[in-house]
Amino acid sequence: MTPILTPVVDGPAPEPDASDAELTTFLWSMIGEDFLAEAGWDAERRVLTPEGHPTMGGRRCPVPNCQSPTRGMKLCSTCYSRHRKSGMSAQEFVKIPRISRHLHMGTGTCRVSGCERPWNNSGKEPVCRAHRWQMIKHGGTLEEFLADPDIKGLSGLGDCSVLACNRQAISEFGTRLCHSHGKVLPALRRKAGFDEEMWLRTAPSGSFGIEISFRGLPELVVAQLLFGLQHRCQRGARTEAGNFRALIDKTIRPSLAQRLEDVPDPAANSDALRLLNRTRVYAVRAVKTPEGEYAKDEWDLVAFGHRGYLVFTEIHQPWLRESGKRWARDYLSKVRSKSSASHAQQHLHGLVKLSDTLRARPDRGLDKAALARADIENFLNRMSFLETNDEMSTLTRIAYISKARNVLKAGRAMGLTRPGEPLAGLPDDFVIHRTDVPKPPEPSEEGQDLPAEVLRQLGTHLDAFEAMTCYEMRLSVELLMDTGRRPEEICRLDLNCLTRDGKGKPVLLYNNWKEQRIGRQLPIHEPTAKLIIAQQERARARFPDRTPSKLVLLPTQNLNLRGDRSIDANHLSGMHREWVESLPDFVLDDGTVFDKEKIFPYAYRHSFAQRHADAGVAIDVLAELMDHDSYETTRSYYRVKEVRLREAVERVRKMQFDRQGKRIWGTVTTVLDAERTRRAIGAVVVPFGTCSEPTNVAAGGGACPLRFRCVGCDHFSTDVSYLPDLRTYLDDLLRQREKLKSMAEADDWARAEATPSDEEITRIRALIQRVTADVETLTEAERTEIQKAAATVRQMRQNFLGMPRIRQPLPDLRVERPA
Repeated sequence: MTPILTPVVDGPAPEPDASDAELTTFLWSMIGEDFLAEAGWDAERRVLTPEGHPTMGGRRCPVPNCQSPTRGMKLCSTCYSRHRKSGMSAQEFVKIPRISRHLHMGTGTCRVSGCERPWNNSGKEPVCRAHRWQMIKHGGTLEEFLADPDIKGLSGLGDCSVLACNRQAISEFGTRLCHSHGKVLPALRRKAGFDEEMWLRTAPSGSFGIEISFRGLPELVVAQLLFGLQHRCQRGARTEAGNFRALIDKTIRPSLAQRLEDVPDPAANSDALRLLNRTRVYAVRAVKTPEGEYAKDEWDLVAFGHRGYLVFTEIHQPWLRESGKRWARDYLSKVRSKSSASHAQQHLHGLVKLSDTLRARPDRGLDKAALARADIENFLNRMSFLETNDEMSTLTRIAYISKARNVLKAGRAMGLTRPGEPLAGLPDDFVIHRTDVPKPPEPSEEGQDLPAEVLRQLGTHLDAFEAMTCYEMRLSVELLMDTGRRPEEICRLDLNCLTRDGKGKPVLLYNNWKEQRIGRQLPIHEPTAKLIIAQQERARARFPDRTPSKLVLLPTQNLNLRGDRSIDANHLSGMHREWVESLPDFVLDDGTVFDKEKIFPYAYRHSFAQRHADAGVAIDVLAELMDHDSYETTRSYYRVKEVRLREAVERVRKMQFDRQGKRIWGTVTTVLDAERTRRAIGAVVVPFGTCSEPTNVAAGGGACPLRFRCVGCDHFSTDVSYLPDLRTYLDDLLRQREKLKSMAEADDWARAEATPSDEEITRIRALIQRVTADVETLTEAERTEIQKAAATVRQMRQNFLGMPRIRQPLPDLRVERPA
């Protein structure tokens, strides 16, 4: 079980070898007086009574004589069952006192004047045991007994001999015990091997209701438990008083442990184990320091301001292990990322593999001065062997080698080869060169974006995702689709994450946690802004007493009394996987079934980027939209775009036509890459096709010898993707001819020169009819394939054929949502 992160507390922490007294003093200084008062801490009695506390205990059951707490109901569990069986109304039921001979009730001082002994509710009269016997002999009523001047008060007998008990003893004969423990002891004494002294030290407190007794526990354990409780309350975690009391009485107290770290774990997967682990983690981490963790071979990174652990135990050579520690300490001081621990551990894994190789030497790699280049070569060959035998992947091999290289290189740069340092005396040739790191395989040209059909189908099933989780989870998926941000960036949005630019357009304010860039801005559409505004109202209504600046946009449903804890990105990913697996198959337009394994939250970011790349957004603009540091990251989407264009060109070129409308079969015989190159540099775009006339190509399309009478030139060709352009051009010609006919201000010769010829109009009409007729001869599947390819070519044409960069409209992927 992964412990929950807790921050290092302020103030000078004790030294790693501090005594129990020093640790106790430090922890008590970290426990707030306001917490103790709110939790009902009685320092004299060593009892916690968290009645009415928001996260501990709640309130008492309203039934008279019942001391049990309510748990999410108006009655305690016992009275709730009794009420269901009684058939009475709630108003009538709560007026009837609870009566049971096993009922644990409170005690009070004997009613006899001056008597210090307690009475218990198992009897009918509020007098101590001694006076009760006197009252039986006296006879008469209680009032007559109390009024008798011969009845004298008795001195108290002291506390119960059970260390945990906070009640007074009621018997002066034998072992002095309270009423509850006095009833139990006789039966225990009859058991063979019963150790009465140990029982007195470890017996449960006998507390009732929501009282939690800390009596009899070591001072350090008390401080640790209270500090852990304080931190749980600060996080909004609910802690049932009964569960915490049971943890103390059944696990901590019988163990006789002097520290929480020494308490043995209770049964696996039990509530007690989870409660103990969380409380123990908070208390133990409170006194951790970087100096104390550095001396260990397993670091708890909370001491360094991170989450997770780093393990050095598998690095066998002391000098190499110490170098790894020095590198890790330096690395952790420079990064602030959720993945810092995993990145650091990857580097240590590389050192582990290097350590395993050095361990095969006769000196087991302990004599670093005897190392040489040959040992590096053995390490590289070992990595190659493991990859060849499928014991690691190619990428893992590359990662281990490169990470080991980084640590050794950084160690030399940090001066660890100087005398007295861990790498002192290390030969200069014991180094991993850049060329030793294998070249990574070419990245797959298949994009990780989701097809438009898949996104539309996911949008129609968002209601099912909300039913599985909650509205905040559903909204997070909608925002991922609309904005293309990383899951963690969406999950951790502040409540005030929406603003407006100078033109009144909505802008999303978010934090790039991966690169630690805070306060980034992203223009968004109005429908997305409306979703955010509605969620802001929901969050304010849920936490009306909290300051909006301290609230988050997507508050989690658990452990979140203050509204400052967001839904977890990892939990979102897990629930998203369950949701996708529960949906029917995703069938694409071509009839194929899309693999559900490719649908994950981060894929929405790839889809957002790919949509904009396909729409012709410039790479510098897209890099800014995606908040990328390097254009190389952004360029990957354009590489995918080129691959898709090539595939589309391959399909569309089968439907090419010359100026007379005849299919071109024999002339287009080049391979795909050559065809793409020819289209890019050997032709220019005209409004309804391409021109390969050399003079016009050299002039960038602005020097046509025929003055753009393309259908009358053998250098002109078109394909099915230009069919809409041909129709548009024909409409332009017809409009121009009619306009010139009605133009009286022009001379006849000028009007005649400018008027489109009937031959050109006839040729264009014939060309459109031939192309349309050929498309109609295809099967339905072929026609769908050609139309999709033509749409892709039209959408991307301006990026490869010199057209002006006019942004194409983005596809509507959220058809279920009104604009």
